[in-house]
Amino acid sequence: MAEADIAIVRIAPESSFKNKAYDALKEAILKMDIYSTPEPVMLDERALSERLGVSRTPIREAIAMLEQDGFVKTVPRRGIMVVRRTKSEIVDMIRAWAALESMAARLITTTARKKDITALRDYFKDFGKDRLPEDHVEEYSRANIAFHQALISLSESPVLVDLTNDLLLHVRGYRQLTIGRKDRTATSLPEHLGIIEALEARDTELAEKRARDHTLGLAAYVEAHGQELFT
Repeated sequence: MAEADIAIVRIAPESSFKNKAYDALKEAILKMDIYSTPEPVMLDERALSERLGVSRTPIREAIAMLEQDGFVKTVPRRGIMVVRRTKSEIVDMIRAWAALESMAARLITTTARKKDITALRDYFKDFGKDRLPEDHVEEYSRANIAFHQALISLSESPVLVDLTNDLLLHVRGYRQLTIGRKDRTATSLPEHLGIIEALEARDTELAEKRARDHTLGLAAYVEAHGQELFT
C-alpha cells in the first residue's frame, strides 16, 4: 500500500473545527495524484492529526464528511483509503467533463476578454517543433492540466467550477496517466492550439466542438486502453 505524501497546511488552534479540517483535507486530496500507482492510497488518522495540529476528533468528523462525499472510504483493519474509480466510472466522468468544458468554451467566446484568451497560449509557449511535448512529459503534463482548469475558470461560471471540482481528482489523474503515451502526446498540443484559435476567433460553435472532441478523445482512449495504463 502506498502511504500518501500530501501537501497540507497546519490549522491554527483557533480554527480547529471539523469544517476547517474537512476543507484542508479535501484540498489536499484534490491535489494528489492517486492514479500514479496501482496500489491503494491510504491516509493515517494519527498522522493527519499531527500534521494539521488538531485533535483526532475533528479529523474523524472530517473523514466522515469526506466519506459521505465519496472522497475516502474507511476499510476495517486497514485504515482510510482514498477512493479511486473504476474504468467505466472514469470514462463517464471524462464525458461529463467534456460536456462542461465545451459549455465553458462557448461562454468564453461570448464573455472573455481578448487578452485573457490569448494568455492561454502561455501554457504551451515552451513547446513546439524544437521542443516536443513527448521529450518533456512531466512539464507538459502540468501545462496540460493547468490549461484545462484555466478554461473552466475563464468561463466565469461558478456552477461550472463547482461541478468540475467534483470531477477534478479523477479526470486530472487520468490526464496525467495518459499524457505520456506517444499516441496521445502527438495530438495533444495541436488540439490545444486549435481550441485557442477558435476561442480567439470568437467562433462559438467551433470552439465548443473542439473542446468537446478533445476531451472525448481522452474518454475513448481510456475506454480502449484503461486496463493497460498500470502495466
